[in-house]
Amino acid sequence: MKAIAVTPGTTAIRLVEREKPAVKSTDEIKLRVLRVGICGTDREEAAGGRCAPPNGSNELIIGHEMFGQVIEAGSAVSKVKVGDYAVFSVRRSCGKCPACLMNRSDMCYSGDYRERGIWKLDGYQAEFAVDREQYVVRVPTEIAAVAILTEPLSVAEKAIDESLRIQASRLPDASSAADWLRGRKCLVAGLGPIGLLAAVALKLREADVYGVDIVDEKSVRPQWLEKIGGKYIDGRVLTPDRIPASIGPMDFVFEAAGVPGLAFNLIDVLALNGIYVLTGIPAGSRLLNIPGAELLRRLVLDNQVMLGSVNASPEHYRMAVDDLVRAQARWGDHIAGLITHRHVFTDFAAGLQHHGDDEIKVVLEWST
Repeated sequence: MKAIAVTPGTTAIRLVEREKPAVKSTDEIKLRVLRVGICGTDREEAAGGRCAPPNGSNELIIGHEMFGQVIEAGSAVSKVKVGDYAVFSVRRSCGKCPACLMNRSDMCYSGDYRERGIWKLDGYQAEFAVDREQYVVRVPTEIAAVAILTEPLSVAEKAIDESLRIQASRLPDASSAADWLRGRKCLVAGLGPIGLLAAVALKLREADVYGVDIVDEKSVRPQWLEKIGGKYIDGRVLTPDRIPASIGPMDFVFEAAGVPGLAFNLIDVLALNGIYVLTGIPAGSRLLNIPGAELLRRLVLDNQVMLGSVNASPEHYRMAVDDLVRAQARWGDHIAGLITHRHVFTDFAAGLQHHGDDEIKVVLEWST
């Protein structure tokens, strides 16, 4: 089969021929890959950044955001059948820590997990993929056009879910996690795919959503946000320290920018008893000076929470699929508008390029 592979630590990325994967146990599933998303992680890998090949290999098949169709299933498989659409998750168990043994490798204690297309496991930029049933999530046919968004949305779902569980457990007036966001001011920082999908999940929970970025308000991402009822803030015009006086403090902040200076400045917008979740991963190692004493006073005296969140569990993938169904029912084809660039897999070099302010999500098409 054809696949796209990188030599880790270099910019050598090419189309290769690999043996087709085969179903070898009763709980395995084989998918024909239909499309695979490209994100900042893939571009970092293609530029010689962090990734690792499987043991015994010097190449890694890239790609972790996938969507496919079942073409074979082992005799013990019950979650999907041949012909179903499905996605595989990304992270794989270390096989020894309590979290991984409970199928929560997203919370791995040992750090010895592997990740498809990123760390020591081949990914999904290939014609076929095989994996175990515990890592599959069935996708309803009606969202096949947008199901490639499942993985980035699952990251947002986990971050929001964790935040809601914390708020429901600590606030006396939070009757349930499901209702805490209703009517509350929420700020999403960084309007890439994960940030915009977080806005979708928050709007579905009836939050009052604002999105901050540093692009023109007439460009594609702010316009997309506004069509689901979000409000855009140009961070070059209204800086974080001025947001509370202009708009009001935010009960929930979802950070998806990966910019350390902005991340710490956003604490200025957080309300009393507010919660702030970080999902962006900064590049580089530039030092940052922050007013540590003021930061700690604010967190303590205002009962505020800062939380880091990465990856997602199979349950969060299922939440993402459910929310894509709800989002498409509510906003129709507008959800598909998140996919702004499509390339056939042989044109992978163009897909890995940066396309500027008119880009949201880029996908490579492997099969129709």
